[in-house]
Amino acid sequence: MTSALHFPPGNAICYSGYRRDQSPDSQTYPSLAEIREDLAILSRHWRYLRLYDCSLHAERVLRVIQEDRLDLQVMLGAYLGAEVNNPGCPWGGTYSEDALAASSAANEMELVKLVILADMYPEIVFSVAVGNEATVDWTDHLVPVARMIEHVRWVKARIRQPVTFCENYVPWQHKLRELVAEVDFISIHTYPVWEYKHIHEALEYTKDNVHSVARLYPGKPIVITEAGWATHSNGRGIQPENVSQHLQAIYYEDLMQWSRESGMLVFVFEAFDEPWKGSPDPLEPEKHWGLFDVDRRPKQAMQQLFAQRVA
Repeated sequence: MTSALHFPPGNAICYSGYRRDQSPDSQTYPSLAEIREDLAILSRHWRYLRLYDCSLHAERVLRVIQEDRLDLQVMLGAYLGAEVNNPGCPWGGTYSEDALAASSAANEMELVKLVILADMYPEIVFSVAVGNEATVDWTDHLVPVARMIEHVRWVKARIRQPVTFCENYVPWQHKLRELVAEVDFISIHTYPVWEYKHIHEALEYTKDNVHSVARLYPGKPIVITEAGWATHSNGRGIQPENVSQHLQAIYYEDLMQWSRESGMLVFVFEAFDEPWKGSPDPLEPEKHWGLFDVDRRPKQAMQQLFAQRVA
């Protein structure tokens, strides 16, 4: 697919609906009623959703969109586990050979599910992502680039939708050059706050991240599949003084204005806070990227749009 690939403009957001005492690790998934509540909120303002795996959660989301005839388009993801060890991962990326073999087999089954769901919901699934942050240096679920190419080719041969892979901007600059030819568009993650940037330099840093990749592959379509700003931090990787609802609102508004002006499709990370992520520390930054908190109350960035939901 060439640079002629074009997605109609619209607001885009990453959606993972796990609430308190739910998580993909425990396979405790949001109910249909909970997903309906979430999508009733999101369909008011967003056109595009990004999902991260082909679990029961994704199946239920697609079912609700179809049954309720919601005007939502989905980038459906496949979660890929580790296929090789990554001793460089700070939080543990080393596994037994049996565990790696099992993970590789699970990845193949996940891709089968991806193809099945994309075929079941061709009017809803507008693109698919074969993996998420599986090639960056710090990942705990490392997949070799050659293997990623195999996975992308296998999926592309079986579906009609455009195919991508979602990754931090850095690997696209060098490590993923061979993968670029295989995907229909490049999907970039950019997080100025993780790189200790302050709010006054955040948007320009995001633009620089995108341009650092775009100039290497002229004419190749690019989508930002994650960009956001946390609202709490315990200091792990993000300075506590550099996050708040106010700062999130500033970055969100700047990002959306640039998205409209440039025509760049940008998936904001993310819809709702996810308490299951990261360490048990309640201020762990991984838990606090939502534009809404875990109780579906709008944070500052959303309070004007969703004023009637503020208690």
